[in-house]
Amino acid sequence: MISDNINKDKKSRIKVPELMAPAGDWTMLRTAIQYGANAVYFGVDKLNMRASAKNFSVRDLPKISEFCHSNNVLSYLTLNSIVYESELKQVEKIIKIAKESGISRIICWDLSVVEICKEYEIPFCISTQASVSNSYAIDFYKKIGATRIVLARECTLSDIKKIRKKTDLELEVFIHGAMCVAISGRCFMSHHLFNKSANRGECLQPCRREYEIYDPSIGKSLLIGEDYVMSPKDLCTIEFIDKIIQTGVDSLKIEGRKRSPEYVATTVSVYRKAIDLYFEKKLTKEVKSILLDELKTVYNKGFSSGFYFGTPSSEDYSSVEGSLATTRKKYIGKVLNFYKKNNVVHILVESGSLKLNDDIIFIGETTGLLRHKIFSFKVNDKDGVLAKKGDEITLIVDSLVRRNDKVYKIETVN
Repeated sequence: MISDNINKDKKSRIKVPELMAPAGDWTMLRTAIQYGANAVYFGVDKLNMRASAKNFSVRDLPKISEFCHSNNVLSYLTLNSIVYESELKQVEKIIKIAKESGISRIICWDLSVVEICKEYEIPFCISTQASVSNSYAIDFYKKIGATRIVLARECTLSDIKKIRKKTDLELEVFIHGAMCVAISGRCFMSHHLFNKSANRGECLQPCRREYEIYDPSIGKSLLIGEDYVMSPKDLCTIEFIDKIIQTGVDSLKIEGRKRSPEYVATTVSVYRKAIDLYFEKKLTKEVKSILLDELKTVYNKGFSSGFYFGTPSSEDYSSVEGSLATTRKKYIGKVLNFYKKNNVVHILVESGSLKLNDDIIFIGETTGLLRHKIFSFKVNDKDGVLAKKGDEITLIVDSLVRRNDKVYKIETVN
């Protein structure tokens, strides 16, 4: 059950913080809500910091708002890139439709977007792109109408506590996901090399690569260290999430609009458990360790505590270009049919194989993501223990899946 952000722990008087999840498309949005998010954030077409994500169209806003509202989840539209003069009418059109659709809040930092939000009387939140890291800056944004501030990622736990004491404005912080080598993500490297601006949401992430230095006088080059020296590890706060909650922030944000549905399902469910267990006084060190292992199963570049305990060290840079996830998904096939009466799903195996005790996931735009462990199944209408490419299998699942949903097997990475 999703915690109510209004309720307070009677003894500590600390608010139960909102858990906010990324939604790059309908599958991710449904998955985020399915696994316990209180709010989702997303972009439309352009003018957001993930322009290369699938994103939604402006036409989707009424449906998104209605779906979120029906699930008691808040909807946050990101318009957090820089805005050029020629785009002002487009910004106004998007905000007008967002207001009419009932979108909960706009996330922005360009003052043109702020002004248009005020004109249409839609709540707005100041993005981390603004690098707000002190109470004076918060007071300024409060005066111009902001309802929430996403604090700069460079803020420590100590900074957040001090800021919290000096403002009653809602505060939001990141708790998990990719970090940028530049301050608050305002990087120019991608623009310089590829004419794809990070500040327009187009970053090609050249910082994630391995680099070498070249000495033309001797015609030799050397790799720069053993790590990817401009590629930070992912932020992970599960081991000290209780300390973040205790600062009194209002919202905990997971990064990842360009990542996968299983990433969303795992990160949301893990932090949902952690938050709920904290207020039940059951979030022990042992539980945190179990939850950390679960987070390691999905895409990550290694984990770091970010700036929460001070400036990161050289150990906080990744040692790989790709992922260190302990599991991976492998495409198996698609759903041919689902029989609601008995919760039986009919699957065509199009690749690989399946056997008893395998873990599988169903992914679909309407289904979201459903996890299932195979305890029994039929292969071509007979009891079976192994299914191969070309076989048709049937098995009983706990929830509704849909025709053409994709089926993947979860494998352990050696």
